[in-house]
This record gives sequence, structure tokens and C-alpha cells, in this order.
Amino acid sequence: MQSKTLSLFFSKGMSLKQWDDLGMLEREILLYKELSNHFGRIYFFTYGDNNEMKYQKYLPDNIRICPKVNKLPLKLYSILLPFFYIKEIRRSDILKTNQMSGSWAAVLASWISGAKLVVRCGYEWLEVMERRKYSFWKLKLATFLESLAYKSADIIVFSNEADKEFARKRFGLSADTLVIIPNFVNSELFKPIPVTKEKNRIIFVGKLEEQKNIFQLIEAISILQVRLIIIGNGSLRGALERFVKEKNAPVEFWGNISNSQLPEELNKSELFILPSLYEGHPKVLLEAMSCGLPCIGTNVKGIGTIIEHEKNGYLCETKVEAIRSAIEKVLNDSKLQARIGKGARDTVLSNFGFQKIVQMELNVYNDFIQ
Repeated sequence: MQSKTLSLFFSKGMSLKQWDDLGMLEREILLYKELSNHFGRIYFFTYGDNNEMKYQKYLPDNIRICPKVNKLPLKLYSILLPFFYIKEIRRSDILKTNQMSGSWAAVLASWISGAKLVVRCGYEWLEVMERRKYSFWKLKLATFLESLAYKSADIIVFSNEADKEFARKRFGLSADTLVIIPNFVNSELFKPIPVTKEKNRIIFVGKLEEQKNIFQLIEAISILQVRLIIIGNGSLRGALERFVKEKNAPVEFWGNISNSQLPEELNKSELFILPSLYEGHPKVLLEAMSCGLPCIGTNVKGIGTIIEHEKNGYLCETKVEAIRSAIEKVLNDSKLQARIGKGARDTVLSNFGFQKIVQMELNVYNDFIQ
């Protein structure tokens, strides 16, 4: 594959700077730094301005950043992007979407170039929009755009079985085009490290949005003798901070931190919790598990297929009482903590290690080249 070119299309509106601001940059570029050893060239088509080029120093020489080149509105630019980089598009052998949002740029590029198209769905876009009760017309548009991407794709990559089955049934997709490649964990970075545990410290990592069910979590811990660290930002931060004051809850909001800082903060905690209403294939849960941390997750889509109750984690329902009961159960049972912490680490090493996922990715590309 050393003579081949892979082009990655970022999600609409996403940039390397945003990955950096969200503390995701190191994690998100890791896969492509490894793939650069197998491809002659990789293009990153992003939606950042020319300031994106400062991130070139973090990338190998054969990964080239292609930033947004004008001031067109994002929606229009996402359609016209292939024409602004027509030379790069025509040099490409494989085109890949990072998410479904913005996939139409890659679809159009595949029509222009004849290159193979890999549509990756870290989460199933339409299914999430339906859960969030988007308007009728937005759902219709999403259905059309997803159908276009799926039908144009040579391979469709999902991170979990539930999303794959939703798309297969809803869009009538052939099983031959569907592949599951789960999210990876850098288990050399996210591992148990010898730091002092802070007693009764609980940690949550994620976007502060309705999906994450954080109001219920805050109410659940408001009467417990614990300390909850919330890492992440989102549209609900202000409302959540007011709720914490109202409940006089032992909660600290830390905002975003870099991926390289996160292992230490996880290891300082006695418990990780992800109380979401639904998930795709949550990277933060896998990272906490990789640290050997006892993890509580709600028994919902995207979590219940990763956590085996009382084997590699602890499952509970999404309501306040269930979350509180699970926290009390795990914090008060040291043998349970040890068992599920070890099970969590073993699960990651067996199923979600970085090199294993890299090989799954390469297998897809090798099939194209043959």
C-alpha cells in the first residue's frame, strides 16, 4: 500500500483545532499516524482555517492537512470541498468519512475520482437524531443523505452491532458491505499506574449534553459522601452548575483536559461512571476500563454490550435511585471493585487494543487493493 493515497473527510464543521480544544487530538490522530506507515500519502480534509497548519508538526511528513480555503458557509463548502481540492481527490485511492455528518463531500469525491469509498459511522446518525426528536424535515434530509452515502459506499464501517443492524434494516443494506471495527484504546497510555487513590472520588468524562443523563447523576450523589469530578464541556454546563448549587452536591467541573492527562485522573479515582441514556461505542468507557478502574454504566444501547454485569463492570438503570444504589454497592465492596477492575482491563486488552484495531482497518484497505 506504500504507493496508495488515503483521504479522510472530517465531520462537517470539525477541525484539528476543535479536536485539540476538546482534548481529543492525540487520540484521534493516533490511528492515522500508524496508518501513515502503510500508505504513501494521507490527506486530512478539515473545516479549520489556515491556522490548522500549526498542527502539521504533530503529524508525519506524508500526512497533509487540507484546511477550509474560503469563507463560504459550512454547508455550501461541505458540498463544494472536492472541487477546491480536485488534484488531491484525483490522486486518492481510498476515501473515508470520519462520521456520517459531512459524508456527502466524500460521496461526491468518489463520483469524481472513482476511488473506493469507506463510510465510517462512529454512531448511527439517523438513529441518534430520532432519539433526540429532530423535526420531520431534518429527519427526512438525514434519511436521504444517509441513503446516498450507504448506497455509494464500497464498505460501511460501524463501531457496534446495534448500529449496524439499525442501518441494515432501515436502509436494506447488503451484509457483504458491512463491517464492525470497534473503537480502540491506547492501552499503553491508559493503564493502571501507581498513584494514590482518593477515597470516594468518582469521575465522569464526556460532553455535557442531555444524552449523558448528568442531572440524574448529580441528584444521585447529592446525599452521598463522595466527590464527583466532571471532565468535559457542553451546552448544559451552566444549567448543571446551577443544579449543583441548588442541591449543594459535591461536584467539581474541570472542563476539557488533554487525552494524555486523563489516565492519571482516572487512576486517582475509585470509580468511573457513565450514566448515559444511550451511547454508540463510548471511547471514554473503554479508556477507564483499560486503566483497570471499576466502572458503572447504565444498561442501555452502547454500554450494555461492553459491560458484563459484575464481571468487567456494573450495570444499572438510568433513574436516580438505581444510579445511587449502584454507586453505594460498588464503593462499599472492595472485592467487587477488584474483580470488575481486573475484568475491565482484560476485556480491553482482548478486544479493543490499538494494534488489533489497526489490523482490522488495514484488512479493509487490503481487500480494496487486491
